[in-house]
Amino acid sequence: MECSDPVERVAPGLNAIIPENPNAAYDMKEVILQTVDNREFFEIKENFAPNLIVGFAHYNGMSVGIVANQPKHLSGVLDIDSSVKGGRFVRFCDCFNIPVVTFVDVPGFLPGTVQEYGGVIRNGAKILYAYAEATVPKVTVITRKAYGGAYCVMSSKHLRGDINYSWPSGEIAVMGAKGAVGVLYGREAARAEDRAAFLAEKEKEYQETVANPYIAARRGYIDDIIEPAGTRRRIIKALGLLQNKRDVNPMKKHGNIPL
Repeated sequence: MECSDPVERVAPGLNAIIPENPNAAYDMKEVILQTVDNREFFEIKENFAPNLIVGFAHYNGMSVGIVANQPKHLSGVLDIDSSVKGGRFVRFCDCFNIPVVTFVDVPGFLPGTVQEYGGVIRNGAKILYAYAEATVPKVTVITRKAYGGAYCVMSSKHLRGDINYSWPSGEIAVMGAKGAVGVLYGREAARAEDRAAFLAEKEKEYQETVANPYIAARRGYIDDIIEPAGTRRRIIKALGLLQNKRDVNPMKKHGNIPL
């Protein structure tokens, strides 16, 4: 459809939307609204598994499906319900040749016996399977946390993501700095004279050497680190590059979807 919203429109508010406190929440819907055409976003299943947002919008007039973690609910973790919700939506988009844009801020999968007994591994594999098998254009933007297996699941390069961007605030690692330092340096911290100062120093070191987008970019898992305000322009450019994408899955009777 015709687009009346300038492609080059910047959103300065996105440069300050990520809180300084890594545990503080923000509204991912605002990120979506700031980047799509005319701030128009048609959300699907809004009240089911609100820790994952799915819906439709336009970028420069092109119809796209959007999948995004919502830090305002359960910190944006993936659980059984959100995995099923996301997996079904990505499959729908792939059925009808609708490109998928993914916004990532995910600290991991939700832990606990309730999730384990409910089959979080089997159900979590559904969104992984959907992204891996989808042959439509896939553009990903990491806004903050991208930890462990949940990072891999959310349209990463490992699941054939086409173009993957990260904001400078991106944290791409196995786990958060605090948890990782507790595992890696627990014994040294117990022997340290000032335990708090020792752990704080190691957390800073981990943040600088591991939990940032620059290491991932150096290894080819991130295509570019972009300014948040220019996210709209970069997504539109990526979708334009992928407009004539042709991809096929390996020849076989059918895949073995996790049921």
